Amino acid sequence: MPRARLRIALAAALTLLVVVGAGSAAAGPFTSGPLVQVSGASPIAACDGDDGNVGGTEFVNSEVEPHVVVDPSNPAVLIGAWQQDRWSNGGSEGLVTATSTNGGTSWTLNAQTRSSICTGGTAANGGNYERASDPWVAISPNGTAYLMSLSVNSNPGGFANAFPSAMLVMRSTNHGASWENPVTLIRDENPSVFNDKNTITADPNDSRFVYAVWDRLISPLGAPPNPRAFENARAAAGDIYLARTTDGGNTWEPARKIFKAGTIAQTIGNLVVVLPDNAAFNGEVLNVFTLFRGAKNEHDTRGFNIAAIRSTDHGATWSKRETIIADFRRGIVVDPDDGAPHRTGDINPEAIVDPTSGAVYVVWQDLRFGPRSSIAFSQSLDGGLTWSSPIRVNQTPPADAGEPAGNNQAFTPMVQVLDGTVAVSYYDFRNNTADSGATTPTDAFVVHCHADCANPASWGSELRVTDASFDSRKAPVARGFFLGDYVGLGSDGSAVFPFFTMPHGSDPASVFVREVGP
Repeated sequence: MPRARLRIALAAALTLLVVVGAGSAAAGPFTSGPLVQVSGASPIAACDGDDGNVGGTEFVNSEVEPHVVVDPSNPAVLIGAWQQDRWSNGGSEGLVTATSTNGGTSWTLNAQTRSSICTGGTAANGGNYERASDPWVAISPNGTAYLMSLSVNSNPGGFANAFPSAMLVMRSTNHGASWENPVTLIRDENPSVFNDKNTITADPNDSRFVYAVWDRLISPLGAPPNPRAFENARAAAGDIYLARTTDGGNTWEPARKIFKAGTIAQTIGNLVVVLPDNAAFNGEVLNVFTLFRGAKNEHDTRGFNIAAIRSTDHGATWSKRETIIADFRRGIVVDPDDGAPHRTGDINPEAIVDPTSGAVYVVWQDLRFGPRSSIAFSQSLDGGLTWSSPIRVNQTPPADAGEPAGNNQAFTPMVQVLDGTVAVSYYDFRNNTADSGATTPTDAFVVHCHADCANPASWGSELRVTDASFDSRKAPVARGFFLGDYVGLGSDGSAVFPFFTMPHGSDPASVFVREVGP
């Protein structure tokens, strides 16, 4: 039997067992522990890494775009990271991490990540950059942690003239209590080149392998890099680049292109996930991403799509042709009252693999289910070869009579797996009140599915994560009210941990976490 058919047959058998088990073990609604504040006053508030010569507004005491992961070798340990003191014209003063050794009950901050000048970076240790962005954390099965950063010198104009741009990885062998000097995966000093939207994934089957991936945006010759180039899609190329370690972070292979998008074409939101190392899937690696082709209609893929490429050898080689998961109808979010922009995760698909069944789950913002943005979900039960039709999984109710029509927008989804149950987190505006845009009450939620997750009816159980609505118009402004292009959602196998940011007190944004599960 050909390998692909064998994989499908074995995956179907495994999935049947998981679905039956999950269905019989399906509990009631999720419950939650207390809401825990992770961050507060900025530990680097006194630092100005770029000496103020860049324009823009710095939002001191703001923590945005948080990410979190649970240590597979010790589920009591969680490590999170975020942008500290966000700038309106791009990036932050640096990345800060936090570690919990008691399951998220309390946290210890570490501002010495070496992601920028303000966080201990120097020319000598490889971290001499004025700003940092796009924090992502991964932990290998042996407990070794990795922090990835997009670090830049902002120059006058902020990220609009950010060069050089570099991808850095810092390693920790003590749960984030300290971070080693950065390893520079790539550094581009050409002002027409910009490295963007990085993620890092530790192979759950083998601690030797870690995969760092991003898009490398090349603007037309002589044109400056444009942080809105993806949205505008002006004659730019955005191919996928990857660097990996095969020895647990002791050395890293040179960064290399693993997928060519084409001319007037881009990728963004790249994220590697790893299948189980068993007879059905052999530990194969997928990279899920957003693909835009503006001119060439290669494989009938002109326009926006959610796509994936595959590696069968731990990332050494990759499929040249992408698999289309779904067409992408981008859900852009605005204030329900006055149309003011909210910058959300509208360009990033998020993905996770069930480590038992090998099922792959992907979520993204999509407007196909309503007037603006809902949370779309698709799954693959055969290792990413085929995908279910997108369904809407957020439980945001339609606006009642007299409420703003945009109250039904849901945004910035994340997805996780626990004991065969799929959980999806998101924000929405359902509690917004009509006040001409004076405030925008916003909340965070988690919805879950125990079985038959391609069926919209399986997604009826939802839990509110916020104790009270927060006003997202108090958040930092960076091309819209900004909480992050993504947030965090960790899992220890029996519970998930929404790791999200919201305005709090006088702070523009603080990070909170809550344990949620059966």
